[in-house]
Amino acid sequence: MSDAIKHECGIALVRLLKPAEYYRQKYGTSVYGLNTLYLLMEKQHNRGQEGAGMACVKLNARPGEEYIFRERALGSSAITEVFDAVNRQMAVQKANGVTEPDKLPFVGELYLGHLRYSTTGKSGISYVHPFLRRNNWRSRNLCLAGNFNLTNVDEILADIVAKGQHPRNSGDTFIILEQIGYLLDRYVEKLYEQYSSSGLSGLELNRVIEEHLDMASIIRTASEKWDGGFVICGLTGSGDAFVFRDRWGIRPAFYYADDEIIVVASERPVIQTILDVKTDQVRELMAGESLIVKKDGKMTLEQIERADQITPCSFERIYFSRGSDRDIYRERKMLGYLLTDQILQAVDYDTDNTVFSYIPNTAEIAYYGMLEGLEDYLDSKKSVELLGTNDNVSSYRADQILSRRIRTEKLAIKDIKLRTFIAENNSRNDLATHVYDTTYGTIVEGVDNIVVIDDSIVRGTTLRQSIIKILCRLNPKKIVIVSSSPQIRYPDCYGIDMSRMDEFIAFNAAIELLKERGKEKIIEDVYRKSKEQQYRPKEEIVNYVREIYAPFSDKDISSKIAEMVKPKDCGIAIEVVYQTISNLRKACKGHDGDWYFSGNYPTPGGNRVVNNAFINYYENNYSSDRKDKRQVVSEG
Repeated sequence: MSDAIKHECGIALVRLLKPAEYYRQKYGTSVYGLNTLYLLMEKQHNRGQEGAGMACVKLNARPGEEYIFRERALGSSAITEVFDAVNRQMAVQKANGVTEPDKLPFVGELYLGHLRYSTTGKSGISYVHPFLRRNNWRSRNLCLAGNFNLTNVDEILADIVAKGQHPRNSGDTFIILEQIGYLLDRYVEKLYEQYSSSGLSGLELNRVIEEHLDMASIIRTASEKWDGGFVICGLTGSGDAFVFRDRWGIRPAFYYADDEIIVVASERPVIQTILDVKTDQVRELMAGESLIVKKDGKMTLEQIERADQITPCSFERIYFSRGSDRDIYRERKMLGYLLTDQILQAVDYDTDNTVFSYIPNTAEIAYYGMLEGLEDYLDSKKSVELLGTNDNVSSYRADQILSRRIRTEKLAIKDIKLRTFIAENNSRNDLATHVYDTTYGTIVEGVDNIVVIDDSIVRGTTLRQSIIKILCRLNPKKIVIVSSSPQIRYPDCYGIDMSRMDEFIAFNAAIELLKERGKEKIIEDVYRKSKEQQYRPKEEIVNYVREIYAPFSDKDISSKIAEMVKPKDCGIAIEVVYQTISNLRKACKGHDGDWYFSGNYPTPGGNRVVNNAFINYYENNYSSDRKDKRQVVSEG
């Protein structure tokens, strides 16, 4: 993705099932669980570079000893800082004479890790997961982390306030922590009343309460009103653990379990690499399903909510997740392959005078698929020329035909990162031009076309300010920019930082086309209808923003985008080619979460978010008294 966007968080959970001595003998270390958590987090660094945190629960701590440990840090080096801090604390204890590994901090049986990308603009250590709710009852301690965004935090907040609580923060994780924590308190109190009345007390009473704690029941009650995409992970101080996936299957989670370890992560190949297991040994947590581990290590899968319209996030397949996953690798190649016909049309089928490349590196797998499609076309063309005529083909002509190849070059290389200390716009834009360097001598000037594939185009800023400018210096006949994803038209509200309408070049192109064709009344009508339904229940809200795009074909909008990303000083013909939604679904079967392309939100809260996003856009750009307007806050 040439326009970087912040996106989903990463989660990691580890539960050791054997005594500590087992791991010391087999793996030669007393911190096997800690090491495994570190690797799970480091291998998912792509999922969060604004902060990281981890927590550990000891199952056999005595009263008076700490049994929950947590460490968090901010910044792109947060993982290193977290584990450096853990190692320092362990070193201090060793220096103080603690010789038994089991007595060291962060050496336990249960671990939870998190990598953070903020999609709300909120920052600071207090927003870094895991969150922790303390209590002197071991079973009422709750540690929480997740990869999620909820669209209806206001409703959940109102619900817990009605129960008498007074949360100190309205962020979704804070609210969920208090909501689950409240239910956990009530459940433990109920068990306390039940078993203390039968004569139990002290540690025996605690043991029975912990044994009968039903996290599935608590999660089922808590999640009844949740609207959004999520994978929520939790630990109790007594050693229960859970991972719960939303009923639409929007956010991903995978797990592996054997007789010595249970592991959960956001991505499958991470588990495969670290534990050296086969693809089919790593299972996907299903929509609405929860993986629950009791203190005794027994793992169960519970269907917490009935699976709804299952729509896993297609952006995971296109861009976010690691391309080393078996299925994602195949899908990304297919996305490139299915663009072949559109690309050939864009260059008038002139493969002899076209050079193909990719920008940035995340588009490399789609590039390989595109090349396979082009090679299939060229092979077919060769066959026709060699075999499709009754005339004998001379050996010289046959050699000419057979020697034809798809031309590939590394045309652009990311060179430097734009630094924000350049304050003046002109200077900033000039510097942006040099973010990418180009390879000279690869193009026949005025003759060759250039085709470069990207995995997605969000804002078009990097294309206009850097990529196209630098490619224009090669003086090709034509530049074709290819996106392996469809046009991004609608905001996300499930964990990706794409919330404003004017961030999307496809939306801006549609607005410009409406103005050019004298159809600005559509903009006013969409605003009026959106405003009328603003305070209706989310279940009644309709996505009227679709009407902005309705008058135009995909080709119309792509052509307008090509105009918009073309630098003023560039005299080269520019064309932009996008993947179709139908081909996206063909390539990524079973991952139909395409709301950012289609506007088909799987949850009612999605329509509320797009409705508010358009109201904000209109009032910031069209209302004459917009300074007096109160900004509508989009939840999520």
